[in-house]
Amino acid sequence: MRTVSARSLALLLGADPLPRPAYRGLADGIRRLVSDGRLLVGTRLPSERTLTTELGLSRTTVGAALDALRDEGFVVTRRGSGSVVCLPAGPSGLALSQAGLIPTDVPPDVIDLTYAALPAAAGVTAAYERALSELPRHLATAGYHPHGLPEARAAVAAWFEGRGLPTTPEQVVMTSGAHAGLSAVLRAELEVGDRVLIESPTYPNAIVGVRRSSYRAVPTQLTPRGWDVGSIELGLRQSGARAAYLIPDHQNPTGLLMPATTRRAVGDVLRAARAVPIIDETFVELSLDPGIDEGADDGGAAAAANGQGRELPFATAAPEAYTLGSAGKTWWGGLRVGWVRAPLGSVERVIEARHSLDLGTAVLEQLVIVDLLRQGEALLVERRREARARRDAIVDALRKHVPQWRFTVPGGGLNLWCELPEDRGDDLARVAESAGVRLARGGQFGVEGGLGRFVRVPFCVAPDQADEVGRRLAAAWALALGERSTTRQVTPLIA
Repeated sequence: MRTVSARSLALLLGADPLPRPAYRGLADGIRRLVSDGRLLVGTRLPSERTLTTELGLSRTTVGAALDALRDEGFVVTRRGSGSVVCLPAGPSGLALSQAGLIPTDVPPDVIDLTYAALPAAAGVTAAYERALSELPRHLATAGYHPHGLPEARAAVAAWFEGRGLPTTPEQVVMTSGAHAGLSAVLRAELEVGDRVLIESPTYPNAIVGVRRSSYRAVPTQLTPRGWDVGSIELGLRQSGARAAYLIPDHQNPTGLLMPATTRRAVGDVLRAARAVPIIDETFVELSLDPGIDEGADDGGAAAAANGQGRELPFATAAPEAYTLGSAGKTWWGGLRVGWVRAPLGSVERVIEARHSLDLGTAVLEQLVIVDLLRQGEALLVERRREARARRDAIVDALRKHVPQWRFTVPGGGLNLWCELPEDRGDDLARVAESAGVRLARGGQFGVEGGLGRFVRVPFCVAPDQADEVGRRLAAAWALALGERSTTRQVTPLIA
């Protein structure tokens, strides 16, 4: 069980005097740490005696604060374990951190911000047309290709080679998106009940996918600066996790980019713990600030092709890593094709595991991917320029309409991870449609919930819509502040 010392808890609470009455101030402070995800669910709190000494409060005050947290559902006392952090249950009795992803129709007057995805890139239609001309030669076959089309595997291998990671076509398995690739790798490497270390916050569908495949998700907390190697090492040692799912390239939802030195250090830690790295590179091609104007001249495109604005693949530091890729974020979400780059000798395990999921990937879409990968930077330069314009427009809109929201402008990806001035993220998501915008709850990005002070805002709307999005978010925030806080939740589908 995770524990937090009285000294560490005092540092998290901060040096400012607690609001009066002190028991309420202490309870509110701990609840805020849980909601922000800085105090993870399942963490054992210090004893009342040690808290009394460290915080300079009376035993009565500390006891009353813990009683209040128990009444609110943020602490449970277990015999032999002391007081343990938890989350309140919703109306169905289901903990907020366990809520699934429920797709619902979006009214026509509502702007949907639950999808971090752009419209199809320029060139996708032409790629489909060329792929259709290649399709007839495949129609005489059965059409089942569990490994993927040979030309698709070769194109993906060449793409990895161009990024500095030696890869053979035999290491590549084509899948129906990165999510399908994740499921296949988990089944190839793990047994029911095994633990998987996962960043928190992270991609919600990965959390749900791990749990519904009967594995146990173990969180490692991201800091505002990124990945804490010591925390990852401790989490692996305490949990015995057999795998780690990480998004080092423009992490979803924070947009963080893992530096090369950290990649090497994390790779060493995972290797020592014998934990399989599963690396999601869904956003890797969306580096938006390469330090050079890609459109200025031929040198701009060449600099981008040489990798400016992104790091070498994680697998260069950890050859035992599985790498997941996808066409969805880079080119179009409707192009349901992804891939797994497996370590040498591991492909057959992935193929065997995927048979419980599907029997192969659509032939036409694989031919489209071959065409798009061969075009390379010719399409990606324009794609990045489009995403950068959308990002800059939404940043301006948020700074204008909700200046009290805090965020760091990411150098890539498709998301802003916004910190709210108050713990009203669940209320914001619940009332947002009344103001004409749909949002995902911050807690859906937490491995064990929390994150009530955060909201993800994808920058996927057209630049001329950004100001209207800012206006609607401001209206939604005003509604949330006027609402009576509740545990009733909304759980939209997230992409």
